[in-house]
Amino acid sequence: MKTRSRRRNVGGSPDSPAEGTSFFTRTVTALLRRISPASSTDVDDRASQQKIAWITDPHFDHAKLETWRLWADEVLAHRPDALVLTGDLSEGDDVSYQLRCIADTFDRPIYFVLGNHDFYGKSIGDTRRQIIELCREIDHLHYLTDCAPVQLAENAALVGDDGWGDATEGDYKNTTVRLNDFQLITDFQTSPPDSWQSILQQEGRLSGERLAAKLAALPSTINHVLIATHVPPFRESCWYEGRTTDDNWAPFFVCGGVAAALRAAAEQNPDRMHTVLCGHTHHDGDAEILPNLIVHTGYSRYGTLDIESMIDVTSDGFHVPRTHHTSS
Repeated sequence: MKTRSRRRNVGGSPDSPAEGTSFFTRTVTALLRRISPASSTDVDDRASQQKIAWITDPHFDHAKLETWRLWADEVLAHRPDALVLTGDLSEGDDVSYQLRCIADTFDRPIYFVLGNHDFYGKSIGDTRRQIIELCREIDHLHYLTDCAPVQLAENAALVGDDGWGDATEGDYKNTTVRLNDFQLITDFQTSPPDSWQSILQQEGRLSGERLAAKLAALPSTINHVLIATHVPPFRESCWYEGRTTDDNWAPFFVCGGVAAALRAAAEQNPDRMHTVLCGHTHHDGDAEILPNLIVHTGYSRYGTLDIESMIDVTSDGFHVPRTHHTSS
């Protein structure tokens, strides 16, 4: 196993994750109708020289309008074929507003998952329903938790799921961490504290099950898959100030359900490369979990907007350089 921190000495402190919902009682197979081609950018015979702008934890509600405009100009200057956002876009109803603004600004596919902040002020189920309805209205918005795999190139695909800090890692019983999630997400507000752990575990399990089904649905011609999620799946990929997490923070900053799905998929498909994008901790680093499973964790700071990477999609797979363009 190889890990590497990309520590930066500036940074905000994040809260935590949470997600899942009884809304997803339909079977995962119903979600996976078939692998769908990337809309607005047809797969062609070129060396697959596409570029994807990866953004994580932008917290648009903390950014000034001028910061937003500078960030949008910077993204457009790179001329990406698509955008991937790995959660914590905003809070409450502002999430839909920000997604509309992004859709109005970028006339190309916008793929995203939600983070725990995106569920604040509502229930998990109501939030997801609202976002799914928005994506039905705006063709180039794609909520990956509700999407079948997206084919980006002849041999490359994109999948994703929100993920959740699911209390499967670390010492939940003795943790001193208290998350805003428990006061601001209806599922926790209306449930007794002794049920919170089971809610967290259920959300992680459901995320893992949905993701496992999507990965299993990939055809054998796909030998590179990009996976977008919010919460770091493994302790080794949960970075903060140059170090990985301890038992106190791990219950809320690692998604064991997604980790299990990723590890199983990588072990069952040794010839397929699995490249994971996540955020949540606001500190960046890389972790090679297996030779064919690498996790890139992105950076964020409240009030600034970053381009975490301009990802190159080539016939050799996904190349994820850290660009760190910041607007503030």
